Amino acid sequence: MTEPITKDVSKKPTNQTQGNPIGSLQELAVQKGWRLPEYFVSQESGPPHKREFTMSCRVESFVETGSGTSKKVAKKIAADKLFAKLQSIPTDNINISLKKPIGNNPGCTWDTLKNSSGEKINLLKRSPLSIPNTDYVKMLTEVAEEQEIRVSYMDIEELSVNGQYQCLAELSTNPITVCHGTGLSCGNAHNDAAHNALQYLKIMAGKK
Repeated sequence: MTEPITKDVSKKPTNQTQGNPIGSLQELAVQKGWRLPEYFVSQESGPPHKREFTMSCRVESFVETGSGTSKKVAKKIAADKLFAKLQSIPTDNINISLKKPIGNNPGCTWDTLKNSSGEKINLLKRSPLSIPNTDYVKMLTEVAEEQEIRVSYMDIEELSVNGQYQCLAELSTNPITVCHGTGLSCGNAHNDAAHNALQYLKIMAGKK
């Protein structure tokens, strides 16, 4: 007597992201009149044959992260988490003020930064940005105030793969600048993000 043939149906893992959250998130942003979602790699770790990627997804002032063995998987997970978060928040509570510059100011562009005669931005151009124990948060605040740039820090709930705190520093330049930072504490992560933002401003301000 022959045994009945059974098909091996593999079960999908319960934590697998279903559907197309990237497309759903973009549709939601268009429907609400928000800026389109932005994605960037915030962490890479592991040996070459077993890389782990952490992608950050941002819509307006909301950020979520996702981790996976490829950027595509990490991006999908981040989009799924942010889509779920935005659906659970009343529309009135979502801050969309970042869409518009302050007053009639069109925002600090790279051209205005390059041509600025401000003391702080010119000091930044000459600074090596490598002096230990420097308060980069304070330095960034001073440059930002001079150039009429609004700076905001957003803490990422998940720790990095190395167990460090993570945050994003967002600058209201035109276009918007977002820099990632990590550290052994929230304060250290903020300082690291500010340092990365200053390095970016220095490069852009010094371009010919």
